[in-house]
Amino acid sequence: MAKQYVPDNSQMQQLKNDLKTGDIARCYVFYGEERYLLEYYLSELKKLLVAGPMETFNYRRLTQENASVTAIRDAVEAAPMMAERTMVQVDDFDLFDRAEDEREALCALLGDLPETCCLVWQYDTVPYKKNAKYRALCDALKKNVREVQFVKQSAGELSVWIRRHFQRLGKTITPDLCQYLIFRTDGVMTSLASEIGKIAAYSRADGIVKADIDAVVEPVLGAVIFDVTDAFADRDYATAYAKLDDLLRMQEEPIALLAALGSHFRKVFAAKTVLAAGKNEQALMPIIGSTSGFYTGKLLRQAGRLSDEFCRSAVELCFDADRRLKSTREDADDVLRVLMLRLSQEARQ
Repeated sequence: MAKQYVPDNSQMQQLKNDLKTGDIARCYVFYGEERYLLEYYLSELKKLLVAGPMETFNYRRLTQENASVTAIRDAVEAAPMMAERTMVQVDDFDLFDRAEDEREALCALLGDLPETCCLVWQYDTVPYKKNAKYRALCDALKKNVREVQFVKQSAGELSVWIRRHFQRLGKTITPDLCQYLIFRTDGVMTSLASEIGKIAAYSRADGIVKADIDAVVEPVLGAVIFDVTDAFADRDYATAYAKLDDLLRMQEEPIALLAALGSHFRKVFAAKTVLAAGKNEQALMPIIGSTSGFYTGKLLRQAGRLSDEFCRSAVELCFDADRRLKSTREDADDVLRVLMLRLSQEARQ
């Protein structure tokens, strides 16, 4: 049996242990796609280190506008006021895109951080990516910094988190509906937190039902594309075309739409291959990079309702539309509408 894809939370677990024991490192790098967790643990670290009447003196935040190696060093070396430590947060500071003398200064700074400060580099709009060409700086980071990548959480972990949040609002939700909500929001915790509040406010009963989710949650593009493909499987071509047309009328970017369509049909084709091999969700998960049995099961069921010929043609037609979109002057919306008509013709055969 294929091994299920599981996100690596080891760095975050180390951070949890640091916060629990109070053994806070002198320097961290926070980065990753799950902003909700990053901001939560940044807040927890701040509360532990500098919360209180002297927070204004002991917490310093530097941004791209005012951060320099000199400013960072001055902030780090400032003594705490009526506290054991200060916290210096530096946002979106590209450590490697620096002049040579600045990189040397950063190496010296990282190698001699005072015990009285916790320096946190956090990344959002600027990616955190090491450049192996600058070996000295890479070695300084490896030796002196605890990196924490906040990865997208697994469907199981998200389900527990969702149920706990609904409970705080006096509501209950089943595990299956948790998975459905994850599917409709793409499992982004920032979005989920907002949607949970809206669903709980909308629902008039103690238990959340599917209709509550459908009434309140605006599905992500991937979920809508799934609905489009379901319409093909149902031979409801008018609905498939109408859903895409709605997206275009809502000013959805045509390139993003086509990318989502192409990606989905490639996953459906992979699901067809898994079905042909007599395997199940566990085999499909690592192939498409999903942790959700709900999603992969739904994908396999959809694939089972579509012919091999249609799935193969769908991938080829999306590729052809992508080529036309990028190499001709055809109207992008028209390219997508023609694609939907050609897909409908293929589905009828």
